[in-house]
Amino acid sequence: MQGLGRSTTFRLGLLTILVLSALGSFADRSAAQVERPRRPLPARDPHRSGFSIAVIDNFTESVTEYDIPTSTSEPMELVLGSDGAYWFTEFNGNKIGRVTTDGDITEFDIPTADSQPYGIAAGPDGALWFTEVDKIGRITTAGAVTEFDIPTADSAASGIVAGPDGALWFTEFSTNKIGRITTAGAVTEFDIPTANSLPLGITPGPDGALWFTEYGANKIGRITTAGAVTEFNIPTANSQPLGITAGPDGALWFTENGGNKIGRITTAGAVTEFDIPTAESQSYNITAGVGNTLWFAEVEKIGQITTDGQIFEYDIPTPDSAITGIIKGKGVSLWFVENTGNKIGRLLPNPMYIPMYTN
Repeated sequence: MQGLGRSTTFRLGLLTILVLSALGSFADRSAAQVERPRRPLPARDPHRSGFSIAVIDNFTESVTEYDIPTSTSEPMELVLGSDGAYWFTEFNGNKIGRVTTDGDITEFDIPTADSQPYGIAAGPDGALWFTEVDKIGRITTAGAVTEFDIPTADSAASGIVAGPDGALWFTEFSTNKIGRITTAGAVTEFDIPTANSLPLGITPGPDGALWFTEYGANKIGRITTAGAVTEFNIPTANSQPLGITAGPDGALWFTENGGNKIGRITTAGAVTEFDIPTAESQSYNITAGVGNTLWFAEVEKIGQITTDGQIFEYDIPTPDSAITGIIKGKGVSLWFVENTGNKIGRLLPNPMYIPMYTN
């Protein structure tokens, strides 16, 4: 992406999956040919260091940002660990990072070179589990890493989440499957009926099933713990669904990276969509917040949507930060990763306004 101006770069959004139109059978494509969605990297100011704090206008939220020691690490997603710290993946840095609530960052190398860690989840065993190009990784809170091979080569494993059955469930972006791995490392794979669906985000639903986005097929998928898959169409064409989470209203909420909308789907499959005010916001991941709110990542903003569809957006201090992962932290805090800003951020909403959105 070098040489592209800011407007061109961010209009591209997620890296274009050129092989969808240029190459033949999807099963024959390697991980290098089929890239999971990432943010493009602009030049980074080498003089930025430490952390910065800003107060933004809307509801006087405050944002704190912490620099990641490894430059151009491309952090992707993060999760709250059993040790009370936040753990994140470094796609380009080939590391797993850990940040305390005070902003102290530690990084751990992944044994496999160029593993491209993407999604991360807290496991039922107290460890953190993460996806690689063709492996699932496990890291203890002490930093010990174990890796498990995925049977299907070049799967480009992406999203991962702890399931209701005590296993971890993950999406295989390149090979059109949903994977399941036990804490002992046994992997099972399930085919998705729609070819070239490009599954990405995944979350446990309130119905005991796992729900996932099909970035390439314009669908939301549901898989039971027994492996039965059901798919639901999204009304907006080419919406490119990406992140997904269970909402406080018993429905599933998802981002439409290409459609510039936030979607809601009931467990019966009924879909509602809400427009994001900012054009070409390139929404990424989404998380449930306090009360009846959900929060989602945009290129340069954090968005908030209530379960009745009201949307608010908040600017982030660092320009071109390209936010990807976002989760609810302790209390009312939101923690997020800045993929091109190479930072970890924390948003603290003003508690005075939280009751406005609680049930």
